[in-house]
Amino acid sequence: MKVDTGIGTDLDKIPAMVRDIEGLGYDGVNTAETSHDPFFPLLLAAEHTERIELRTSIAVAFARNPMNLANLGHDLNAYSKGRFTLGLGSQIKPHITKRFSMPWGAPAAQMRELVLAMRAIWASWYAGEPLQFVGDHYRHTLMTPAFMPQNTEYGAPKVVLAAVGPRMTEVAGEVADGMIIHPFSNIAYIESVTLPALERGLAKAGRSRDDFELSYSNFVVTGRDEAEFEANKTAVKKRIAFYGSTPAYKGVLDAIGVGDLQAELNTLSKQGRWDEMGALISDEMVEAFGVVGEPEDIAGQMLARYSQFADRTSASFPVADAEERQKIIQALRAG
Repeated sequence: MKVDTGIGTDLDKIPAMVRDIEGLGYDGVNTAETSHDPFFPLLLAAEHTERIELRTSIAVAFARNPMNLANLGHDLNAYSKGRFTLGLGSQIKPHITKRFSMPWGAPAAQMRELVLAMRAIWASWYAGEPLQFVGDHYRHTLMTPAFMPQNTEYGAPKVVLAAVGPRMTEVAGEVADGMIIHPFSNIAYIESVTLPALERGLAKAGRSRDDFELSYSNFVVTGRDEAEFEANKTAVKKRIAFYGSTPAYKGVLDAIGVGDLQAELNTLSKQGRWDEMGALISDEMVEAFGVVGEPEDIAGQMLARYSQFADRTSASFPVADAEERQKIIQALRAG
């Protein structure tokens, strides 16, 4: 497995942080679009590293359009000398319509078209092809020399999609270079829904699994002492409850026989009762969604459960020191 870690969005801390991360032997760094922009930290990370891959995991696709994303992807990939991967996710309807004030339609079909539109834009920049993309959601038919980047040596970035449902997973297999399995997943769901849908998408494009990178960063409960362990477990339970409140994710809970819990979590979320939501998540559910144990046991558990399908993962969980973190990274990479 390749091993990544998150770097957050505190811009003042990014340069020193990413230098340390690269020195520890990580393969890549991720940013997520939560309370800050996910692209700015990666620009700093590109400036202060030489080897590690730089990934958005994820940027919200439907908060932008294909031309915006094509420019961002190009600039970061060119500046980092080919190290950038554009990770995109759809988000859910309330966030797109109420937080970003953008339209919401058929997300899987729109995401497929968005990726194809970006690729058409990049083909006009890197291969001189006429820009003539006309779809149901996007239309790009104008590209003059003044608006074409000249620093095209490193070409287009890789594009990976985050997916939960089978339709978005199929789209990822068809048009993307890889896929991020949502942390809110479990082995039962991955084996019965995710992997079959991915194979259908790959088949549509005439590709094999060898052409595709699958990333999965499962929940991890560990800690350097009992207090940290319990705090970590409580935080994980709240995160599982937050995701479980989303109606579109009910199938993930169904896969482990707790689908009836989704409606209750959704009701509590609308009332802002976040702590009560976490209390509904059992220890057994935590173990279904991730691994639980001492820091030195985590890598072995992750490899045993996920290495048969995951090409890369994350190791952002608390451990004792840099030396122990290096051992975990090395174990995961060797596995």
